[in-house]
Amino acid sequence: MSDPTGKYSITMPRDIAEAAKARSGPSGLSAYVAAAVARQIERDDLNELIHVAEAEHGPITDGEIRALRDQLHQARQQKTPGGGNSA
Repeated sequence: MSDPTGKYSITMPRDIAEAAKARSGPSGLSAYVAAAVARQIERDDLNELIHVAEAEHGPITDGEIRALRDQLHQARQQKTPGGGNSA
């Protein structure tokens, strides 16, 4: 069961609303907008976590970011059919 819903009135630029309507598919505009807002909340939460971690441990260096991206890239390659771990 999902959380109860509420009805809200929002204002947005017409071109964005039309593009969202065109892409919303069978689930409809409300579900499309709700998913977009949920993703933004996740991003905001992650940014907040990063700020807290950097305040406690110092800023993340470009080298650390590159190393972590390389690890992620390698892990993804191992999980793809061409990457050797196709289970």
